[in-house]
Amino acid sequence: MAQDILVVGELAEGALTPTSAELLGLATRLADGGKTNLVLLGSGATGQAAQAFAAGADRVLASDDAAYDQYRSDHWLAAVEATLDQASSAVVLIAQSMVGRDLGPRLAFRRGSAVATDCLRVEQTPEGLRATRSAYGGNAQATYSFNTSPAVVTVRAKSQDPIAPRAGASGETVALPNAGAARTEIVGREAAVSEGLQIQDAPIVVSGGRGLGAPEGFRVVEELAAAFGSDKAAVGSSRAACDLGWYPPSQQVGLTGKVVSPDLYVAVAISGASQHMAGCSGSKTIVAINRDREANIFKAARFGIVGDYKAVVPELIKAIKELL
Repeated sequence: MAQDILVVGELAEGALTPTSAELLGLATRLADGGKTNLVLLGSGATGQAAQAFAAGADRVLASDDAAYDQYRSDHWLAAVEATLDQASSAVVLIAQSMVGRDLGPRLAFRRGSAVATDCLRVEQTPEGLRATRSAYGGNAQATYSFNTSPAVVTVRAKSQDPIAPRAGASGETVALPNAGAARTEIVGREAAVSEGLQIQDAPIVVSGGRGLGAPEGFRVVEELAAAFGSDKAAVGSSRAACDLGWYPPSQQVGLTGKVVSPDLYVAVAISGASQHMAGCSGSKTIVAINRDREANIFKAARFGIVGDYKAVVPELIKAIKELL
């Protein structure tokens, strides 16, 4: 059944984020002949219209006002509501990012509707829209339906496939009003510094846990990531290792850290507590290395190696280097 979909896009350094392209791909599939609308806010938003059309948007509603560059809930909420007033949509898709975590529930409340957060799958069924997300730390999945409109859904990064770029695609561009007065003021911002790929964006994530025994153990984990290639792999950590000061908190994977969905997740000396699995359960393939054959991580792993990482990982590094 044809229906209009609204995607709340995001910009990074003036360009459309990969997650926004993924959401446009999902929206195109859900629309089933309806219109796919995209709202873009911030400096250079209008200039990204061509890229948005190629990624699946039929209409781009944008404002280049720099006041939108840093997320403020009152600014963005007003802009998205104005978008819905201009282009009524049955479903609103937002990334499960800092923006989505805050904006999704606020928007659903203001429109008298409901929100499903951090979803891995969104599909249209004969009974209506269904959104599926992890529950109980990744040990189960919950599927939600909606009795109200618009249905607001925040979607986990890398859980959706973008469409093949539509060469020469075009569409309608609509100007949104500039941001009004804000009730909040951003007085400072401190970004966590990390080199190389961000763990949320890396196709391969190699993580270490408390079972490494000491912070020096992360040198082996870093060597394994380097064997895959610095342009492909990033290093993560369990919360226990971060709490011990063995690795920077910016690299923590888990319920209270970063949620990652790489093609390959290698867990080295990580037990697989539910809090950690909540951060990596969306990985396409999990490989576990642990000397405890009863470790919970093996229940989620596609491949598992029982053994001391000090003996296993160097041999794995050697094999990868021979293959690559």
